[in-house]
Parts: sequence; C-alpha cells; structure tokens
Amino acid sequence: MHLVNGKYYIQEFEVENLTKEFGTPLYVYDGHKIEEQIIKMRSAFEGVDLKLKYACKALTNLSILKLMRKNGIDIDVVSIEEALLALKVGYLPAQIQYTPSGVAFSEVQKAVELGLRINLDSIPLLEKFGETYGNSLPIAIRLNPSIMAGGNLKISTGHADSKFGISIEQIETVVELVKKYDLKVTGLHQHNGSDFKSASVIVDAMKKSFEVAFKYFPDLEFIDMGSGFKVAYSEDDHVTDMEDLGKDVVSTFNHFVKEYGKNVQLWFEPGKFLVSECGILLVNTNVVKYNPTRNFVHVDSGLNHLIRPMMYDAYHEIVNISNPAGEVKETYDVVGYICETDTLGKDRSLPKVEEGHVLGIKNAGAYAFSMSSNYNSRIKPAEVLIYHGKAQLIRKRETFEDILKNQIEVEF
Repeated sequence: MHLVNGKYYIQEFEVENLTKEFGTPLYVYDGHKIEEQIIKMRSAFEGVDLKLKYACKALTNLSILKLMRKNGIDIDVVSIEEALLALKVGYLPAQIQYTPSGVAFSEVQKAVELGLRINLDSIPLLEKFGETYGNSLPIAIRLNPSIMAGGNLKISTGHADSKFGISIEQIETVVELVKKYDLKVTGLHQHNGSDFKSASVIVDAMKKSFEVAFKYFPDLEFIDMGSGFKVAYSEDDHVTDMEDLGKDVVSTFNHFVKEYGKNVQLWFEPGKFLVSECGILLVNTNVVKYNPTRNFVHVDSGLNHLIRPMMYDAYHEIVNISNPAGEVKETYDVVGYICETDTLGKDRSLPKVEEGHVLGIKNAGAYAFSMSSNYNSRIKPAEVLIYHGKAQLIRKRETFEDILKNQIEVEF
C-alpha cells in the first residue's frame, strides 16, 4: 500500500474505493507483494538446492494457494483439511508435506492414504508408524533443538519446553526405533519459532541437524529448517536481513553437503514471510468516543477478525485511509465491536478520526482470516485479491444463514 497525492493505493486501486465496492470489514491482499517475497527468498538462498513450501496455515484461501502453486511453491500442511485444500487447487500429493502436532493416528493414516509426505513429531507416533508401515514409506523427523527463538513465547516452538517436535536429547531413542522398524528417514525437520531476531539462530539450529545427519542418517534427501523470518510491523521494526542470512546459510549448508558426500536439498516453510505484508484489514469507524482519560475509535471489526493483538500482544500499524494527510493528530485506542476487551491498537497517534472514516490495519495477510471466528455470532468478512490489474472477490462475505447452516434446532 502506498500514498499518492493524499490517497492510499494498492497497486492502481484507490483503497477507499475498494470499501465502497466490497464493503467493510474487508481483507485485501496484494498478489504482487507475495511474488516479491518469493523472489526475495529465492534470491537470498541462491546457490543451494532450495525448495520452498508455503506454510499454508497462515492463509488458506484457494486463490492464494493457486498463486503459490503458479509461482512454483510447494506446500506444508498441518491438518488433513489443509491438505484437501491443496489437492483441490492442483497440488500433487508429493508436493505436500504433512507436519501434524499430536493428532490421532487415524489422521496420519488418512495422510498416508492421500499420498502425502509424512513428518513425524513424537516418539509414540514414530513407534506407531513403524509398527504400521515399517520401511514402506519415506518419513521426515521433526527435531526440537532446544533453541529459544521468536518474538513471543507463544510463537517460539523450538525451545526445550515446547510441545513441538522430538527433543534432540532423545535422539538415541529415535535411532533405536529407526533401527527396530527399519524406517526410511529421508528428511530432518525443525521449526524454531516466528519472528526470530538473530539470523545466527537458524545457522546454529541447522548445525544441530547436521550433527544428527552425520552421526545417524546417511541417506537424507533434505533438511527442512521451517521458517521464522521477521517482517516489519512498523516503520522502525527489526526485520531479518535476508541477504546476510542467506550468505551464512548458503556457505554453511554447502560445506555440509560437501562433507556429507551427496546432494541434499534445503527446505524452508515460509508462511508469515510470504503473506503477512500483502494483507490489510479495512474497517469502518462506528463511533469516536472521547473519555476523560482516553479516546476510543470503535470500528466494525475486532478480535474475531484479527486476534493477534489480543493473543500475542502483537503490534499492527493502523492508518487513517480517509484522512491520511490530516494536520490535526490525536491519540486513540482503536477498539473493536466485540463484547470483550478488544483492543486492536493502543495509544495510536492518527490524523483526526471521525465517524465513517475507513481505517487500515496492516500485516493482515497472515493469521488474520485464518484465525478468525464467529464470536458474538458475528459474520466473517469478504476477501479480495488484487493481481494483474484486477481486484477480485476471492471469498464472499458471510451471511446470517452461514451462522445457522449447521445448527439443528430441537423441539421442546
């Protein structure tokens, strides 16, 4: 989104006009921004045999999945439902990696039936898989390297107390099970958290996978380092320096491949990095309330459409789309219409906001719609994709009938 002559645009489309056409609240995604991020990642890791798998839990709209596929991006899923969405848009089963967390074994069996690549994250699951399938299927093993990474404990997934993965301290048990069932281990996987601030974290974690590979697994086809690359949520926010990170990773990985003695692919699973900055949530101002101690802007959205501020204390930049160049600025709490503490942005200095003004909440591409709900029996917004000169509706706004459609009214 850019500001030209006092008006906000996404590509050539005036943002406020989008709300007149499609209503509010409204998620809008810039398809070209997604492609820019893809190019940035490929450029950063040029020089290794790289495979990118979109962590689709960030945003699963079918049109976004099709755009990823169009750009040669494979896919990482964490549920059977995500896998079915990927298959629906044309992904081949071999392009889909299934990385569950504590699911029932029946779901793993369904993934096998679908032909997905399987990534196992616990010792009980490893044993049950071995008992059932032996060495008939290739697998990856998700390791927990006991590394603290991530901007918030809730999105740090590779530390010792995390539920994710098999502790690297239990590798001897893993190896015993691999030998017992003659398991065909073709990949090692890690994902250490989102928003890591030090590029060295991923290099240090990668070296732990190398140690395991050298010692126990001579036939790997790939090492998957997940993601966690930091994107900007404000103008002065820290971001992962992809160019510097890429140099370190490429050099370190190529040295490993040479010592390992066979070609090994390097996989990443970007989710937020690819889609966060492409999205903006457009909301309408319902009420501006001036209290003795605090000013509030009440909008027609809330934690039901963007839960990250309340769940993670996440900061999302908010702009006044209707009055971007206003000389008079005031400080507001931007709050939602949910009957709950529902703050989208606290102490925000904005050009004077009035009833009817459209506000834009940035970084709403990742974990916005995908974590949305019908709390307070509110309906979910529409989604629009801007791509190649078109602003297209890619999900209709829900109606009250959608709230009712699976309910069964009993007679008393």
